[in-house]
Amino acid sequence: MAGSNLRDALVEEIKDIYNAEKQIVKALPKMVKGATSDELRAAFESHLDETENQVSRLERVFELLDEKPRGKHCAGMAGILEEGSETLEEDAEDAVMDAMLIAGAQRVEHYEITAYGTAIAWAEALGLTEVAQVLGETLAEEKAADEKLSAIAESGVNDAATAGESEDDMDEEDDTEKAAPKRAEPASASARSASGATKATRPRGGRR
Repeated sequence: MAGSNLRDALVEEIKDIYNAEKQIVKALPKMVKGATSDELRAAFESHLDETENQVSRLERVFELLDEKPRGKHCAGMAGILEEGSETLEEDAEDAVMDAMLIAGAQRVEHYEITAYGTAIAWAEALGLTEVAQVLGETLAEEKAADEKLSAIAESGVNDAATAGESEDDMDEEDDTEKAAPKRAEPASASARSASGATKATRPRGGRR
């Protein structure tokens, strides 16, 4: 029965990760195509090669566990990648699209980092040292990929994505000022003017 003990739970976790990696292999070419930054595109292409190797590495883990390589649908990864597909359909400026793709890719990396971290901890607890070492190689790659994405974002993509924001804001302010009607005279000022007019027209006369 799946999950009846920690070893079973580990096998189920590996199946989940295996399916997640295969989903990523299918999704990355779309992200490569959607990226406009040469550096980001190259990072996605490089990680596609890494991910294919990670799938093979997981098959090695299945062998070490004496299990057949078989995935279990990873709903969590499917949801993250679905959001990524929706991002690609957005009508966004090039730099903004790159910024959103980086955000989506880092969600993927953070999910994987958590999943691999859990699997490694369980493997170590079970004394499966070689399994933990093999998984640790992939964990190191995922962390490096996450750091690389952050570096790309901070080296220019985020700045480029916000470059037109100040100009747009200034244009909006100018349009607002042109469209705004002239401010009406305050009621107190109108009252004072009316009062002054009344005093000016009051007839002068002696005391009754």
